[in-house]
Amino acid sequence: MELGVKSKAWLKGFHILFACAWLGSALSMILVLATQARPNSGLDLYSVTLSLKVIDDFIIIPGAMGCLFTGLLYSCFTKWGFTKFYWIIFKWVMIILQIAMGTFFLGPWLNNMLTISNEIGFKPAENYLYASNFNLNLYFGILQASLLIVVVFVSILKPWGRRVKK
Repeated sequence: MELGVKSKAWLKGFHILFACAWLGSALSMILVLATQARPNSGLDLYSVTLSLKVIDDFIIIPGAMGCLFTGLLYSCFTKWGFTKFYWIIFKWVMIILQIAMGTFFLGPWLNNMLTISNEIGFKPAENYLYASNFNLNLYFGILQASLLIVVVFVSILKPWGRRVKK
């Protein structure tokens, strides 16, 4: 079964909306991480870290899951399929890797930062684990956002053709 024109348009709109939420929030988190290096108090540090956690839990995760779900619907109910085109295979690999990276690395690093900032107050520089989690989140967050931008342009340009049937 293939979706009609209006249904495809709605699906595309939601797919783009979820992608914007995911990428925009990722860029926002990078900006906050890059500029929050010198908080004025322990409460400032905890508040900024909590803000990052809220962005992650309520915008990034739903955005990523929305992209995954709408991509699944696209593959099932349109001509694009799952493996008919190399650029779609690339997108599937990237989205799964990025969701896994967020789930198993970026998210836990952010959770550790929140716990540590709550426990140690204003001395994150003296805590190796906080500084390490902070740097890992910043640098891998930049990598994640950069890869998302690549996926966006692959979606627009569709650079690789159709797979040859054997």
